Amino acid sequence: MRRRLIQSTLAVVLVVIAVFGVSLVIVETRTISSSAQERVSSEAQRLASIVDSRLSGAGTGKRTVSPDVLKSQVTGERYAIVHIPGQPAFTLGTKPEGEVIRGHAKGEEGETVVIEEPRSTVSREVGRTLLVIGLVALLAVVAAVLLAIRQANRLASPLTDLAETAERLGSGDPRPRHKRYGVPELDRVADVLDSSAERIARMLTAERRLAADASHQLRTPLTALSMRLEEITLTDDPDTVKEEANVALTQVERLTDVVERLLTNSRDPRAGNAVSFDLDEVIQQQLAEWRPAYRSAGRAIVSSGKRHLQAVGTPGAVAQVLAALIENSLMHGGGTVALRTRVTGNQAVVEVTDEGPGVPADLGARIFERTISGRNSTGIGLAVARDLAEADGGRLEMLQTKPPVFGLFLSRTPPLKRPQPEDEEPTVR
Repeated sequence: MRRRLIQSTLAVVLVVIAVFGVSLVIVETRTISSSAQERVSSEAQRLASIVDSRLSGAGTGKRTVSPDVLKSQVTGERYAIVHIPGQPAFTLGTKPEGEVIRGHAKGEEGETVVIEEPRSTVSREVGRTLLVIGLVALLAVVAAVLLAIRQANRLASPLTDLAETAERLGSGDPRPRHKRYGVPELDRVADVLDSSAERIARMLTAERRLAADASHQLRTPLTALSMRLEEITLTDDPDTVKEEANVALTQVERLTDVVERLLTNSRDPRAGNAVSFDLDEVIQQQLAEWRPAYRSAGRAIVSSGKRHLQAVGTPGAVAQVLAALIENSLMHGGGTVALRTRVTGNQAVVEVTDEGPGVPADLGARIFERTISGRNSTGIGLAVARDLAEADGGRLEMLQTKPPVFGLFLSRTPPLKRPQPEDEEPTVR
């Protein structure tokens, strides 16, 4: 591109020089020739005037003018022929060779003066003029080349940068450069590339986040499912096999729901599919799934509080939030884990607590941030749980650090009519 810009600029300059230079040469040549002719004619007229004055000064005597008297009046390469009536013609100067420029003049006394000048003087003057025009043209060409190189670099360097930016985007490096060049069209391209880089960066971040969330969210259900399948392989009791198989099928359905939920949340974190559901059913489901893991760890998991609460949300998402809290207590807590339901205002609250040492003070305010963990874990679970809760209009908070108490707040709907009154005392299940 640089070469083309330089060549095109140089071509334009050469065309301009050719058009105006040739015209200028023709005009100057004619002007110099005309000036030389006028100069010779003027010189002839001057010499004739001198001869007139000499002849007039002789009075009525012998009217002669000698060559010696006029010799000093003809200088340079000029040659003069003087005809005076009544005396022979005489010449002044050296007769030029080749073509000449000739001027004629006739005096008042009848004398005739002819001045000749070699045409080579005109050629030399034209040559000097052509030399000056050529030097000016050469300077114009050099200036045009320098200007073309500068302009080509100004246009080609940004294009090279933009090509490198596009190549970086294609190679997976979506960092925007935020570099502008002072050329509106190129700056527009740079704006588009930077916007594309930011969109690609967001997409890559979302994809990586989806992969991390999926890995984290599917790990525990798959582990629980494998434990169920192991229990099926170790028992011969048909009833036990049937019961465990039913639980395993339920867990498979939950896995499917987890995957769909993660995909939906990755496209639009606020795209909840909230419905009214029985909070007791979700809690009982989680207790049934996690009891084997807690038994293996020599610990217990219980529930208490208000019963028959109706909450608004996505049952699968609520189950995932509770699963993240229960898993967090299993990994980082100690003693018995308790799930307690209560009502505050128009919200149903599920509190999850354990008898462990609690959350360190330096992590309390950052516990829901990604990569923040009290031990060697991913630090993703609580962040994903908070996102899932907020997607349905709820919220997940840490109510207390020692002992740790997490609260899941959900919008509440009126309770279903049950034989038990709504204000019955909390019971342990």
